[in-house]
Amino acid sequence: MNNKPRENPMRESLTPGVWGVVATPFQGSTLDVDLDSLSDLVERYEAIGATGLTVLGVFGEAAALTPEERRQVLEIAVECTDLPLVVGVTALATRPAIEEIRAAQDVAGPRLAAVMVQANSPKPEVVSAHLDAIHRATGAKVVLQDYPLASGVAISTAALVAVVAASPCVIAIKAEAPPTSVAIAELHAGTGVSVFGGLGGQGLLDELLAGAAGAMTGFSYPEALIACVRAWQEQGYAAAAGQLVPYLPLINFEQQAKVALAIRKECLRERGWIKDPGVRAPAAGFPESLRHAMEVHLREAAIALDSNRTLAPAGRN
Repeated sequence: MNNKPRENPMRESLTPGVWGVVATPFQGSTLDVDLDSLSDLVERYEAIGATGLTVLGVFGEAAALTPEERRQVLEIAVECTDLPLVVGVTALATRPAIEEIRAAQDVAGPRLAAVMVQANSPKPEVVSAHLDAIHRATGAKVVLQDYPLASGVAISTAALVAVVAASPCVIAIKAEAPPTSVAIAELHAGTGVSVFGGLGGQGLLDELLAGAAGAMTGFSYPEALIACVRAWQEQGYAAAAGQLVPYLPLINFEQQAKVALAIRKECLRERGWIKDPGVRAPAAGFPESLRHAMEVHLREAAIALDSNRTLAPAGRN
């Protein structure tokens, strides 16, 4: 069984695997960026075998950070890991997006594998012109993100295929417009670049079956996503499902609308991966009524992780 995504040998494509989306930890009531927790978080992703990191994404609360804070976050990522980096761009308009990218390039230099740019129009010609202007101004390679919940833009899958065909700077697509497996199947068939799922890994198994190159997302147990994608690449669907299924209740719990970010940060705090779970407005805080359910799901996930570590071959995370 060949589980590798379709590749176009004439076109560059982002490396398949799991690109962890890094949360931005804040400190207590001040909600200043917690650089120490961020350093620990970044180092953990490398230790567990992530392919790369996505920083300053939607779940990294980039839109709630000042330009100086975004610089600090990216500096930590550059200093604390050797992993390649994808950096999120918050702006939908071309000129502000270019300024964000230039600022990221100043910090990350050659470590910048790509910038993640959201589709900013339902019209493929508008998105293509946007990406062309960005590339001409910065030379950056692009992960094209389709995430209407964050951008407010709904674009058809056929239009995305047209954008990629017209935009050689695009080296990957992050598909987060449900039903994701349907979109990924069409994008996989119609483009020569890697297509990644997101949304916390909620649809990862179906996305892999549809041709996804892996996941570009956050989850409080990213080890599970990494193990799932590795198993898929090496052994196929049954092995991948065996790795991921024990964590699906927690994945589903984390993805609850309006409070997903707060839940994930609280889960990361419970694991000891960050010190404080605070989020910045307009994000909602963690509902205490969910604490018992969270503890149940985290306990089951910890048992699954311990079991996998016991069964893993020597030298494998």
